[in-house]
Amino acid sequence: MQFTAEHHEFRSVVRSFIENEVNPHIPEWEAAGMMPLHEVFSKMGDLGFLGLEYEPEFGGQRADHLFTVILAEEFGRCDHGSLPMALGVQVDMATPSLASFGTPEQKSTYLKPALEGRMVCSIAVSEPDAGSDVAGIRTRAERDGDQWVINGSKMWITNSLQADWLCLLARTSDEGGYHGMSQIIVPTSAPGFSVSKKLDKLGMRASDTGLLSFDDCRVPLANTIGEVGRGFQQQMTQFVVERMWAAYSTVGACELALERTAQYLRERHAFGRPLLANQHLQYTLAELSAEVDMLRTYNYSIAAAYQRGEDTTRQATIAKLTAGRLIRRVADTCLQYHGGMGYVEETWTARFFRDNRLSSIGGGADEVMLQVLARMDGFTA
Repeated sequence: MQFTAEHHEFRSVVRSFIENEVNPHIPEWEAAGMMPLHEVFSKMGDLGFLGLEYEPEFGGQRADHLFTVILAEEFGRCDHGSLPMALGVQVDMATPSLASFGTPEQKSTYLKPALEGRMVCSIAVSEPDAGSDVAGIRTRAERDGDQWVINGSKMWITNSLQADWLCLLARTSDEGGYHGMSQIIVPTSAPGFSVSKKLDKLGMRASDTGLLSFDDCRVPLANTIGEVGRGFQQQMTQFVVERMWAAYSTVGACELALERTAQYLRERHAFGRPLLANQHLQYTLAELSAEVDMLRTYNYSIAAAYQRGEDTTRQATIAKLTAGRLIRRVADTCLQYHGGMGYVEETWTARFFRDNRLSSIGGGADEVMLQVLARMDGFTA
């Protein structure tokens, strides 16, 4: 990949923003179990972070995909995983379908303010009995004149307590399996919508995650994104971009974690010498660093293919699977090498360990990634 001077300048701007506008506030956000997303996203919108690849008419920059790669890598270096995840939802999970299939009116009303940071958005797919199994969702939207009447529930929904609108996937016909679903914009001010519960999670504690209820929730039929009945296919396309974001951000997170751990091992002495003088520790860190570099290189190949307009479903699936497993090993190793200090909350390693356990679950569990690959590569009966 060829990074230009403009790309490098953008990386510097993003890193400076994280160091000055994000990291100093993370302790209070973690304690509160919430981030002021409207405030933070508004600042990001002013800097053009939120609409990098989208149309300028609706607040985007029409930049190339490498800017998104850089944004994800740099936000992976945050002192917690909550904001990178919330940002990923805003720019690469809840908005791609709207940008690709939405009407000009929908984009003016919902996409533009999201890219400017004036609105927070969320993606509502998973349900209490249907997480990675998207075909199993039960939330229904039935047509009543020029409105959808929605009933059901959604779970594990990031940003949902602060969201102004949701990109909802619901059943809109009696067709089973992967058929008869539609994507619908649901303003959180719509009658019949409520947040039933804020979930108390092991990690990502500053990220608000909710259990949502729809009780005869009414929204205009005009809020349908794209074609009625094509929601599953549109959502699968949106998932691909989500998985790419996850892989990109993993590189930045792992890179910084290994740098911090190496520095700690240089400064920490035992038996009369720095811990980093231990050859086993050196080799383990070197091996993990090499694997991070391999993931980075693979990510860049995906980015290049994506920019050429190719279908990156298989590569994104491989990258998501690899990234989830790799960051778990990095987190465990870094905590182990910090010893007892790594296990206390005052050290970054404890939060890093907790936050990144989600990587092999959210956005499609490892087992689902393997199922997708087995099907795509012909390894099924």
